Amino acid sequence: MNASKDLSVLIQAHLECGAFSDELEHGRRMLALLAGRADCFERTCFPPGHFTASALVVSADGRQSLLTHHRFLDRWLQFGGHCDGNPDTLAGALREAEEESGIAGLKVVGKVPFDLDIHPIPANPKRGEPAHEHFDVRYLLSAPRDAVAILSDESHELRWFTTEEMEARTKADEGLGRLIMKWRAWQGEMGLVSHGAQSQ
Repeated sequence: MNASKDLSVLIQAHLECGAFSDELEHGRRMLALLAGRADCFERTCFPPGHFTASALVVSADGRQSLLTHHRFLDRWLQFGGHCDGNPDTLAGALREAEEESGIAGLKVVGKVPFDLDIHPIPANPKRGEPAHEHFDVRYLLSAPRDAVAILSDESHELRWFTTEEMEARTKADEGLGRLIMKWRAWQGEMGLVSHGAQSQ
């Protein structure tokens, strides 16, 4: 089975067992893009857009999540980026999270996507890119205990947040709001209770 078909299977698995209702249309469109565009993992694929990979990085105890204040988009986000031709979105999410957080040894919590999201990206005249969409496949990663984040050129700031702090900062971002709800549900499944932000 090739990697594109592997991703199709993973998307189907997520839709069948872990998707919220508003993800169903995202998943349908992702499967259509996979089937219809051989270049869908390249950043030059538009319209409508291309696949990206991202990750919600949580602390070792699961009670906090590390976000980046993105330089270009100027808002708090999970780590992520372009696939650059590689259909292995889990590997892409792991690579981007480690590069942008500066944290080595991130642990994959699950190989099936944690979330699926399609969101608009504004035009970038400096790169000659029109407005388009990111077909974002999202995973959950866990940082090592006592992990220290290191700021990269991609970010204005890195900061650990509790679910409550994330909700206060990201109310306008529907996709990130859904990630927060899923993280809260995951915390419940793991028997965790969110506490105030602490140093790592």
